[in-house]
Amino acid sequence: MTRRNFLASRRMRSIAVTGTIAFSLSACADGYGLKPVPPYDPGTYTLGVDDQIRVITYGQDQLTSDFRVDSTGKVAFPLTSGLQAAGLTTNQFADEVKEALEHSRMLRDPKVSVEITAYRMVSVLGEVARPGQYPYQPGMTMLTAVASGGGFTYRSLESRAYVIRQEGDRSVVGKLRPQDYVKPGDVIKIYERHF
Repeated sequence: MTRRNFLASRRMRSIAVTGTIAFSLSACADGYGLKPVPPYDPGTYTLGVDDQIRVITYGQDQLTSDFRVDSTGKVAFPLTSGLQAAGLTTNQFADEVKEALEHSRMLRDPKVSVEITAYRMVSVLGEVARPGQYPYQPGMTMLTAVASGGGFTYRSLESRAYVIRQEGDRSVVGKLRPQDYVKPGDVIKIYERHF
């Protein structure tokens, strides 16, 4: 074997080893094997624990007030033992309030509307400038959640994040991409780049 062939063979072996190591490291990178979480449609927002709402009963100032969805998913609305709000849209909850007022015979044909005054939080952890909890905003994506936390650090892996999401009565773990919608209550961890 000539010296030239020996050097070429050695270079090819070196390239192959480097490629194998790089592939192995990328396969071991944080979040590589995680499956995406179920997609979230921000147009289907339902109330949940810690949402703050305003119930407006038209013509009835004493029945118009701000409320918080408690840890059981209920709202302590006057004249009731608490109305279930978690899992309902604002329109569905307005119908619940209307029905409760009609049932109590306080009002005939009450006009009720419900609006969200403060959304529950999204947690952003890991490689962001200011890790912490931030209010959910309709249409929030992983990228806008990171922006709420001051943006990526210089060590951030920006292509994916780890997320814990509540789906019904269970928590699911998966990955988010920058353009994926965040669900209220998500806990997002931004990974550190390793190379």
